[in-house]
Amino acid sequence: MDRTAETPRFRFRLVPILVVIVLGLGLPVVAAMLAQTTIVGLHLPVTPGDNPPWLFVHHTYQLALALIAIAVMKRFVPADYGLHRPRGKTYIGAAVAWGLVFGVLMTVVDYVPQLLAHTVPALGYPLTTPNVLGWLGFQGIYVGPTEEIPYRALLVTYLAATMPGRVRFLGFTMNAAGIVVALIFALAHATSFATEPWPLALGQQLYAFALGVFYAYWLEKSRSVVAPAIGHNVSDLTEFALLIAWVTWGAALHL
Repeated sequence: MDRTAETPRFRFRLVPILVVIVLGLGLPVVAAMLAQTTIVGLHLPVTPGDNPPWLFVHHTYQLALALIAIAVMKRFVPADYGLHRPRGKTYIGAAVAWGLVFGVLMTVVDYVPQLLAHTVPALGYPLTTPNVLGWLGFQGIYVGPTEEIPYRALLVTYLAATMPGRVRFLGFTMNAAGIVVALIFALAHATSFATEPWPLALGQQLYAFALGVFYAYWLEKSRSVVAPAIGHNVSDLTEFALLIAWVTWGAALHL
């Protein structure tokens, strides 16, 4: 966050908040429905779940829906939605550095039971070339733009334009819209409470929220979605790389 001149304090407005909640939680659901319909209609050998083929199809629809929403929003809420190169300072270096830090943090949070028990995580899939390349492509290239355009470019920009205001923390300020959308971004990943022990799921919520704040800050300062997308890719790719190294070396050492 950045020290800036005094600006209007954040004031709650119901309609913009409801729009952001509906879009933030609804876009992934609609994308999943469209992906499922496509898979069934075209008889594609894709199984819904945590696997690259499904994630590529789902996130393609999520991105398409976000771009359509931005095109519509521009007619009613004219604003710079950040779909261009950074204007001025890029914040790409910060995105890479913090992406690496959060990638390590995410690995610790997600696999703390295995770390404490000195055991190797179960991947749930074999380390075949197609699997590894699929995950590398998704985590290292695709997940960033297909999640940052919906949540940061679309939602943060819309909310900042319709409900302007800033929040202050420890002498620093940033757009309040970024904080609100970071919370919604975390809640969109709350399904982990149904599959993980609650302390792990809570930890995932906390780092998802923190990442959302960083992504919104980079969007605001660079006026572009590029740095948020890169930071998102780097953090997810770092966790995947650490996991693969852990599983590979752990198996070799019989841990």
